[in-house]
Amino acid sequence: MKRFYILIAFFCFALSAKAQFGVGGGGPNIVGRISGTVIDSITKKPMDYTTVGLYRVGGKSPLNGVLTDEKGNFKIDGVKPGTYSLKITFIGYPTKIVEPVTTTASKPDNKLGNVFISPGAHALATVNVVGQAPLIENKIDKIVYNAEKDLTSAGGNATDVLQKVPLVNVDINGNVSIRGDQNVKVLINGKPSGATSASLSDVLKTIPADQIKSIEVVTSPSAKYDAEGSGGIINIITKQKNVSGISGSISGGVGTRQNNGNINLNYNKNRFSLGINAGGNLTWPQTSLTTTDQEIKNPVTGDVLVHNYNNSSSRIKRHGAIGSVTMGYEFNAFNSINSTFRLNDGGFNTDGTGLNQSDSAGVHSQYNTTTKSHNHFGGFDWSLDYTHKFHKEGEELVVSGQWSHSVITTDYTSLFTAKNPDQMGDNNGKNNEYTFQADYTLPVNKVVKIEAGGKTIQRRINSNYDVFNTDDQGNNPIRDVVNSNLYDYNQNVYAGYTVLTFTLPKNYSVLVGGRVENTRIKGDPQNPYQDASTAGSSFQVLSPFNSSYTTYIPSLTIQKQLGSQTLKLSYSKRIQRPSLQFLNPFINRTNVQSQSVGNPNLAPEVSQTVELNINKFVKSSVLNFSIYYKNTNNLIEGIASPVLDTINMVPVTATRTKYNNIGKNNSFGASFFGSINPVKPLTIRASINAYTYDPTIFPEYAGIGSKTGVYFQYSAFGSASYQFPHNFLAELFGFTNSARRTIQGTNPAFGIYAFGLKKQFMDKKLAIGFNTVQPFARDKHFDSNISNQAFSYKSSTAFPFRSFGITFSYSFGKLSFSNPQQQKKGVNNDDQKQGDQGGNGGGAPTGGR
Repeated sequence: MKRFYILIAFFCFALSAKAQFGVGGGGPNIVGRISGTVIDSITKKPMDYTTVGLYRVGGKSPLNGVLTDEKGNFKIDGVKPGTYSLKITFIGYPTKIVEPVTTTASKPDNKLGNVFISPGAHALATVNVVGQAPLIENKIDKIVYNAEKDLTSAGGNATDVLQKVPLVNVDINGNVSIRGDQNVKVLINGKPSGATSASLSDVLKTIPADQIKSIEVVTSPSAKYDAEGSGGIINIITKQKNVSGISGSISGGVGTRQNNGNINLNYNKNRFSLGINAGGNLTWPQTSLTTTDQEIKNPVTGDVLVHNYNNSSSRIKRHGAIGSVTMGYEFNAFNSINSTFRLNDGGFNTDGTGLNQSDSAGVHSQYNTTTKSHNHFGGFDWSLDYTHKFHKEGEELVVSGQWSHSVITTDYTSLFTAKNPDQMGDNNGKNNEYTFQADYTLPVNKVVKIEAGGKTIQRRINSNYDVFNTDDQGNNPIRDVVNSNLYDYNQNVYAGYTVLTFTLPKNYSVLVGGRVENTRIKGDPQNPYQDASTAGSSFQVLSPFNSSYTTYIPSLTIQKQLGSQTLKLSYSKRIQRPSLQFLNPFINRTNVQSQSVGNPNLAPEVSQTVELNINKFVKSSVLNFSIYYKNTNNLIEGIASPVLDTINMVPVTATRTKYNNIGKNNSFGASFFGSINPVKPLTIRASINAYTYDPTIFPEYAGIGSKTGVYFQYSAFGSASYQFPHNFLAELFGFTNSARRTIQGTNPAFGIYAFGLKKQFMDKKLAIGFNTVQPFARDKHFDSNISNQAFSYKSSTAFPFRSFGITFSYSFGKLSFSNPQQQKKGVNNDDQKQGDQGGNGGGAPTGGR
């Protein structure tokens, strides 16, 4: 409760900012804005990425300037009363001068409406592409995928969109990776979400694709970003925007696999803005079939001691909803406040049956299982940002705070027809995360810009995991005092950074920075239900643990602009802190024959990456090529080993997976993506990433691996879209990911293809489409194989993927979007390890797991 009062006090402080900070730098009390829309006079289409400069009448030096957005709109804020001229420039177009443009103290805002500019003779041949934002953009520190331009994303969810983003891979379970590395931090609008830290793969399935504007991929984050995430950072930008007046959109889809809907409402009056967004989806029940084959061997002779094999089916149904409210107020051109409240809720229910068989010492046994589980996750994120701009152009201070609260619950019942005890489980967890940070930016001159800041993240995670043994009908539960447990986990991170940007002669740019982070961890595992002195052999005697370490994070990027070509060399260092899933020392015996356990003694992974990138624009085409080297130390992987366990005084032969720092990995890789237009209506896009997996195993784990050596892995994506006359569009895409290696074997390969059609009406305000995924095969098969001298484990799952669906979207209101460059900064927690991002990844309260 104390932290809640702190946040309230922080909110009150920001509301009083006008009195405390004035207008900064001795500026006037009244400032206004000049806005309008740039239109091509020939095609009557809006012109995006057009430069609009603000000058004093007769002046030669610009006072301010912006770029138009995708609708051709521009807005210049912080304009003092006076008489000005606007200079509007775009490549191939003569400069358009609009003057006089006057603002006064009584009328500080000047809305120019449509401003028409005429193309020169050289531009007439290519005027048809004006206003078309590229699907993929390459910037100095990131790659941007403009998802709202993607036809086949309609009707899906965030997972479907991520599958088509360059350098990003998504496997069958929704686990996200960048260039093969699953240690990725996923943000929403530049901020973390308590929901994604609790259950990333599940939350991504609840975000409608129609809610996503773009996705940013940062492969070599600078020191200003949190150090966590060796694979990089993915930032999902939603369609909430600042608009003048009232506007909105409604979209959704109905299909054979999932149904979804989304609504956006935006309001802007004077200097107050309000955005409301809500969406969700519901899947039809899907049944998957799985077979497993497990052998426990004599490590010396290789003889099979125990052979377990299983056939099972699982029926799953998902639902999810996510919504947000964003409010902002500009006191004047120097002080503003912005707050967002995001709420999420979702879950899935699973019904399963299985036939389990075992051969040991010539004795055959078998039993049937019936399982039911109910999984729910939800929570909220509340952020508050205060921005103070100084009199010097570009100088600003941003103070931010955020409270993220998430809960995850899992209730399950497992019934067995043989010797195994029937079981019920109730797993309840909470995750509270409190963040405070301050960021300061100072452009010293035209050559040097300084960015500096400090930050603290306080995480408080609690898990209560109760296990009960029941009769053969699932009734009369008796607490399993061995496997029931409580777990408290605290993590405090303290960080500071400085980044320098140099704009040098001959089109050179340099970003150099340093960051220091101190991490303090405290874990308190408890089993309050049984005295260790009277416990059986399966009881774990666990003690509280503490850990503290400091990490130094340097970063460097050098960029050279060569006409339409950009050459970039970067170095970055990242860490991966083990989260609760990896640290929780309680043994998870939900699946008796395939158990798992965390390791409180894990050290963080540390990776260093060097990358050379070349980006080239050729007319309407873009080509991007990278080569890179990554060294990862203290590599964390789950190691499976055979164990002889005792469950209710019954011996059981099983495998148990424990997370360990198993060694280091040296990886070389190359990636390519491109977008070309061989003919005007046709756009072809392709992306491929290939890299090596070459682990060096620590001596104590030398005998647990399967084969060693250098392994080649890859992912590839391709698509083609065609713009027919009369606003009719078609698109085809497909992707494939190779199997992912570990030191004990492989995880499944994954690939799909899809086709979409869309027809636009009412000046493109209404659109109706048709999408299909994997139309010629009902199921996708996913195979995995791990082994060493003492055991082998194979599994194969057939999962239904074929789907057909109809999508729609409708936009209404008068849109006048603000410049995207003016988005407020805020909390950006890209530091928490999300592991394999399964249902309980990323520091989720996983209870006894």
